[in-house]
Amino acid sequence: MDRIFAEHHWVSPLLALAALVLAALFANFVVKALLLRVFNHFIGLTAYGRDEQIRRHGAIQRFANIMPAFVVSSGIGLIPDLPPGVVTIVHNVANAFIILSLALSVSAALNIVDTLYHRRPSSRLKPIKGYIQVVKIAVYVIAALLIIATLIDKSPIILLSGLGAMAAVLILVFQDTLLSLVAGIQISSTDMVRVGDWIEMPGQNADGDVIEIALHTVKVQNWDKTITTLPIRTLVTHPFKNWRGMQESGGRRIKRSLHLDQTSIRFLEPGEFSKLAQFGMLETYLTRKQAELDDWNSKLGERANFAANRRRSTNIGTFRAYVETYLRNHPGIRQDMTILVRQMVPAADGLPIEIYAFTNTVAWASYEGIQSDIFDHLYAILPEFDLCIFQNPSGRDLKALAPGIRKATRQPAVAVA
Repeated sequence: MDRIFAEHHWVSPLLALAALVLAALFANFVVKALLLRVFNHFIGLTAYGRDEQIRRHGAIQRFANIMPAFVVSSGIGLIPDLPPGVVTIVHNVANAFIILSLALSVSAALNIVDTLYHRRPSSRLKPIKGYIQVVKIAVYVIAALLIIATLIDKSPIILLSGLGAMAAVLILVFQDTLLSLVAGIQISSTDMVRVGDWIEMPGQNADGDVIEIALHTVKVQNWDKTITTLPIRTLVTHPFKNWRGMQESGGRRIKRSLHLDQTSIRFLEPGEFSKLAQFGMLETYLTRKQAELDDWNSKLGERANFAANRRRSTNIGTFRAYVETYLRNHPGIRQDMTILVRQMVPAADGLPIEIYAFTNTVAWASYEGIQSDIFDHLYAILPEFDLCIFQNPSGRDLKALAPGIRKATRQPAVAVA
């Protein structure tokens, strides 16, 4: 046997290498199949151990990969007759793999921290995903430096001493990351945006709920279920609307106008006044208004005989009073918030009567239903006040005018001799 080893000197290192590989495989089996299974069993007795969202990150499995690499790193120097260069290369590669496994296990542990934090109700107020990504970048940068130093068999201090000269390059490479980090800190400290907020940024085609705030980006799920990804810096450098205040207030604003035909505005006749006084929502208003007008007109003396001198109710003023009373009695309107019915500046499309109020719900479908019910009623009640909605002539209007136009333009036939 000694003669065989002496004649074939490569047999001894080869057998030693095979033994080292078997030892590494055995260490991997012992750690993953036995120790890791026992560890998972005890962890599984807790609520976190049974959580698939935590287990899927595989932090323990990545950490267990260190053992076979450690066996190789420790045992490669014990193999006889190997060239020193081979020993150094295998030793350095194994150590680099250990550093990489540690970095990956730390990253997985940070993912677990992020998963657990997002389950807290307060996570929407202060998301930490951006900060975790910064820590991950720092871990990977340090790991990369250590791996490079290990592979070239140099001290990491030598590499770090050269970073001063590379500072400008690093700032240039990571400028987006640095700017995004600063923007994320500003957003978090000023509480500008939270996960779950409804934001509107028309310039970026974003109108929906914020579903994620990360280091570089903010994801917005629009109402059509598309997702818009915004650079986080745009929330600091560009204007946007955050609807959180509306959602927290419990009331959503109605701000919409009825455009009236100004030619339909006039004073009420006595008979119309009596008719409108029978409306339950106008009874109190018209009684008080009639007393006010009678008191005013009684002081005019003989000048009251001329109609232009007297104060009289108008159909539009009575309509405004009706709308306000209607809103103050509507079960879908918040009575503790602003309720206004006001005239706006007349324009080419008529006289706007703006309704300004708040619903008692912020749910989109319910809000639209309440708003539609209100305006359905107001459009239908307008003829009772002899008021007309302004609209541009339609094809139906022109068709109705056509016979009269043809009749007016018809010329008598001329007899020809």
